[in-house]
Parts: sequence; C-alpha cells; structure tokens
Amino acid sequence: MRLIFLGAPGAGKGTYAAQLSQQLGIPTISTGDILRANVKQGTPLGLEAKSYMDKGGLVPDELVTRMLAGRLGETDVKPGFILDGFPRTLAQAQSLETLLKEKGINLNAVVDIDVPRDVIIRRLTGRRMCPGCGANYNVNTNLKPKQEGICDKCGKALITRTDDNEATIKNRLQVYEEQTAPLIAYYQKTGLLRTVAAEGEIADIVARIRKAVAA
Repeated sequence: MRLIFLGAPGAGKGTYAAQLSQQLGIPTISTGDILRANVKQGTPLGLEAKSYMDKGGLVPDELVTRMLAGRLGETDVKPGFILDGFPRTLAQAQSLETLLKEKGINLNAVVDIDVPRDVIIRRLTGRRMCPGCGANYNVNTNLKPKQEGICDKCGKALITRTDDNEATIKNRLQVYEEQTAPLIAYYQKTGLLRTVAAEGEIADIVARIRKAVAA
C-alpha cells in the first residue's frame, strides 16, 4: 500500500499515519525527518541542505526530492509507505510524480484528512507540551493532563508552543489553503483522491481511512 496523506496543520496526519503504519506494517515517510537525519549524519545532501538552512533559506524542492529518492530505495519501503508532509505544492507533486515513475512506483491512494477550520484552531490552541520529557497534551480534547497544567509523566509545568496562538495558526491555515489545497484538485483528476472526515475517536478515523484506501 503506497499512500500520500494531505491535510491542514492540526488535521492529525501524523497521528493517523502512525496508527495506519503500525496496522499495515509499512513506514511513514516524513520529508522533515529525512532532512533532519541527513543534516545530523552529515551526508553530502545534508551538508548541501544545511548551507541553505544556515542562511535562513528554504531547502530547494529539488534537493528534498533527491533525499526522498534515497529513502524510497531502502528495503523497508518495498511493501509500501505513507508520505506525510510531502508534497505541499503543485511543483512538489509534479516532481514526486516524475520520481515515482522513474522508480516504477504506483500510488494506491491520496488521502485528504478533512477537518473543519474551527476544529483545527480549537485543537491547536489547546496543545500543551512538557519541556522536560516532551509529552504532549491538549486541554480541548481527551488528551488533557490529570492535573491542570502539570505533566502526568514527570510533573513539570506544561507550556504552549510559541506558534500555537490563534493569529499564527490562522496564518498557517491561509498558507495551506493557498499552496497545498490545490493539490486536492490535482489528485482528484487522477482518480486517487479519497476524502476522509476526521472528527471523532482516533480509532474510528483510522478505520475510515483503511476503508477509503481499500475502495
């Protein structure tokens, strides 16, 4: 099973991808993780990417695609994969299409994780993180800590990420709608798009995704 997950920031792509990866026995591939790993390991591609990052610039799509090409050549990807966070633009989608053709890889489906804008804002403004152990909570969902403002695991006071304020979130959603949402139309034309309503319990949403990609 070879899948792409689309969805706005806060839609839950990473959560559902992790669950589905475990159920299907295939890896989730995040280009952000690949980029960080290459930089940390000091690979030639990582050093090239770091030269852009050190100047405060964006890593070019062409370089990210080359990193992804390497990841798709690894053995654990043979049974399938879930791409989370890539592509984000039409240009990236076209680069990915070329790469997959070169490797003889066919996608099974592109899953659009559909969550209303007001629900996303509520989710993201409710996120809390432990600065000690990294545990995540949400005061607006069933992931609340047992004691308000305190980490269940290590007892440290929880914090709000600097980018989890409403103004920043609305700006991120605006960028998504301008750059990434057109991918929905792009993949709809290919017949690969599956739109899944992502409200309710995580297990129910993952079950919906499995049903959609099996269709």
